[in-house]
Amino acid sequence: MELLVASAIGILTAGGLYLVLRLRTFPVILGVSLLTYAVNVFLFASGRLTVGAPPILQDGVTNYADPVPQALVLTAIVISFGMTAVVVMISLGAFLGSDDDHVDDQPDETTGTPS
Repeated sequence: MELLVASAIGILTAGGLYLVLRLRTFPVILGVSLLTYAVNVFLFASGRLTVGAPPILQDGVTNYADPVPQALVLTAIVISFGMTAVVVMISLGAFLGSDDDHVDDQPDETTGTPS
């Protein structure tokens, strides 16, 4: 189980980094989303992966899940949703302002215009 979760975190991180390094705004937004999903899974897995255990201490229960990572993940989901909405609006404004969705606005050497 731990190998599967660790592999999923690695794949999400690698895919997110690859997409963040692209030169278009939509893949960058998807890459940031994948990175936030990887962080959320990492935070959730940091509280020990237990199946069928209650998230709170009760009388007579010896095995329980840690509720702190669950609360951190819920907070991170809300923050990442707001951050994604802000980034989408900024990229939409940049696209409507320049009719191009390139992230890199360095001028081309031959024409002097942004590539």
